[in-house]
Amino acid sequence: MARTESNMLPLGTKAPDFELLDTVSGKKLKLSDVYGEKATVVMFICNHCPFVKHITKGISKLAKDYMPKDVGFVAISSNDVENYPDDAPDKMKLNAEENDYIFPYLYDETQEVAKAYDAACTPDFYVFDAQLELIYRGQFDDSRPGNSLPISGRDIRTALDATLMGMKTYKKQKPSIGCNIKWKS
Repeated sequence: MARTESNMLPLGTKAPDFELLDTVSGKKLKLSDVYGEKATVVMFICNHCPFVKHITKGISKLAKDYMPKDVGFVAISSNDVENYPDDAPDKMKLNAEENDYIFPYLYDETQEVAKAYDAACTPDFYVFDAQLELIYRGQFDDSRPGNSLPISGRDIRTALDATLMGMKTYKKQKPSIGCNIKWKS
């Protein structure tokens, strides 16, 4: 399994807008539809990546813990579905339902949104504050497939907790590591 790190978009970057198909509802959603009043989490994930599969339950729990606190969540898959059919929209919908995702799971068919966010891997996490300025980007936590560390979401939870308390997020932010986004040729 390939290990690709996040590109670490500069902190303070404004969240790029988008309008993508939500594979669960069948509706097109914009950033303003998933925005949280206190923070917004944008996740680039997919169905087949072992790094994403490893933390799927943790992602679901994170959203359930923070959405009631006015934090918006959205997951986006930007993979080339022609060469990676497990990541096709119909399978994304099934994956979202099976894993109890309470947030939209959007399909980035043109891959333009992944490029706008400078996303490199799955999973890749971005946390934006109430003004949609980037305050955290990087890993979920230190757990990886095979390393036996518990899945806690510690890094992203620390960033969200600081934001909810009106504090700046901590300076030490580690890049996420996962499968590279499967770009179209």
